[in-house]
Amino acid sequence: MSYLKVIHCTLCLKHGYVGVYSKPVLFKITNNTLFQHLARISTAQNWRSKVPLKTQTTATVKNKVTQDTRVWKETPSYDRKSNTGQYCLMLSKSRLTSLVVLTSMAGYALAPAPFQLTTFAFCAVGTGLVSAAANSINQYHEVPFDAQMSRTKNRVLVKGLLEPVHAIGFAALTSSVGLGVLYFGVNPLTAALGAGNLILYTSVYTPMKRMSILNTWLGSVVGAIPPLMGWAGCTGGLDAGALVLGALLYSWQFPHFNALSWNLRPDYSRAGYRMMAVTNPALCRRVALRHTGIITATCLVSPYIGVTNTWFALESLPLNIYFMYLAWQFYQKSDSASSRKLFRFSLLHLPALMLLMLVNKKYWSSSDTQEQTDTKIQDVGILDKRITVLPRGPVVVAQGNDKQC
Repeated sequence: MSYLKVIHCTLCLKHGYVGVYSKPVLFKITNNTLFQHLARISTAQNWRSKVPLKTQTTATVKNKVTQDTRVWKETPSYDRKSNTGQYCLMLSKSRLTSLVVLTSMAGYALAPAPFQLTTFAFCAVGTGLVSAAANSINQYHEVPFDAQMSRTKNRVLVKGLLEPVHAIGFAALTSSVGLGVLYFGVNPLTAALGAGNLILYTSVYTPMKRMSILNTWLGSVVGAIPPLMGWAGCTGGLDAGALVLGALLYSWQFPHFNALSWNLRPDYSRAGYRMMAVTNPALCRRVALRHTGIITATCLVSPYIGVTNTWFALESLPLNIYFMYLAWQFYQKSDSASSRKLFRFSLLHLPALMLLMLVNKKYWSSSDTQEQTDTKIQDVGILDKRITVLPRGPVVVAQGNDKQC
């Protein structure tokens, strides 16, 4: 059995452009029988009028369209101008940025200071822009590693929808505008927290993901700073209440991310990321369970610090106990089903906890704390007036006349 291939090429000078047409014909020669299999590929390129390259991808045989089985295919073209907004949202990781903004708004709302709508809006916008810049730089650094993971292989830089220079330009614009909004529209402390978090996320946490499992603890610090930014934006400073809120967000990161990373172990291992779920699975489960207990303890302590009232400790207890139960199931079973349940509930647990804290907020403004302090001072003053301290010395007893004896 042998094959004979005949190629016929034609140069066409029609309509002012040069085209190349080829007709390869493949003959299969067997015992006195010729079976002709025709595969026609025509290409045309317009040099003068810029006609796009067209390729005939299918051939019709007996009114049926065959499937395209080519090894190569043309690279699709994307209109960047009409999809700029969508690509920017993908660069900023819109879902993650929305969660960061919500925690910052919660920190502002829980702070014991008068609520100012303008400052609140500036704080939310500035935090969102800084978070978008951090996520854009993160994607710029991790393009070769994102291409190896199923979860991240469709990101804009991996697919070539945008160039790296676009990501850097977007990050430079959003970071400068965001930090400017925080500095001039809120206060310098909030802007300093935002700048520090941006550097921590892009220059320390991102490279550490491929070096040590300590990246998870560092990433939890990054997640705990946005509510502190909201608190500082409202009060102008940080106190014990801000630390309680930051501790809750810090501990929440562990069951949330450890449960998420459990089912992504093949991807993380292939990309070379040093995650607890990959290098030490037992530690991953223990840490998730441990921090659900820390969250429960922090909620019980918050009324004594002056952040919430006692009702918050009671109302949040069932929520936290169920969170601990799911973490215990994840610790015991260590399968994909238990980790998925823990991760999904963590997405509901944080908003519910923030809402309960807001409803059971102890002081709605700084004037409330001042009034309570003044009341205590007045009560102490009244007691001072009522209590008469007798001087030390001998006690003199009055005696009657001898005549009366």
